[in-house]
Formats: sequence, C-alpha cells, structure tokens
Amino acid sequence: MVTVVWETWLQISKASEGLELTRRIWSDMKSFKGYCSHSMLVDQDNPAHILVVSQWESREAADRIRDEYADSQNVKLLAPLLEKERNRWVFDEVVNN
Repeated sequence: MVTVVWETWLQISKASEGLELTRRIWSDMKSFKGYCSHSMLVDQDNPAHILVVSQWESREAADRIRDEYADSQNVKLLAPLLEKERNRWVFDEVVNN
C-alpha cells in the first residue's frame, strides 16, 4: 500500500467552488480499482489550501488512475480555479516492529 498526498492551492475567491470540485474528484476515485481510501484536509488559516491524503493498493494503481483521470471534466473545471499547479507526493509507510 502507498499513501499519495495531493496539495491544492486555489484562488481565494474560488475556494468554495474548488473545494466542491475536489470533493467530486475524490468521490469519483472510489470507483477505481486500486483505490483504498482518502481524507481531505482544509487549512484552518487559509480555506483555499487543501490537502488530500489517499491510500492506494500500489503506486502503479495511483499513477494509472492519475493519468486516466487527467482529462476528466472535473479536473478541467478545477484547473482555472488553481492559484498554482497542484503538488503530489507518494509515500511508503514505515512500520516499526
């Protein structure tokens, strides 16, 4: 399993609309093979700053769905609302024995 973190910075005037589109995107993720779960975090000091922490069966699944979903209507609608390009990080969990 891998954890993928997406960071989104929206234009402050578009924060509500961008959050709703982000919710739609992640609702869609639930239908893809390899998706496990996610949590969405909104910065208390800046509602235009969103982190999504998601779990996937593998990096290959996360990468495949990112590529397949890149041209979706929700991503196209979100793009003009962004303050800057989204960031993405992929992590392995460290298990202490």
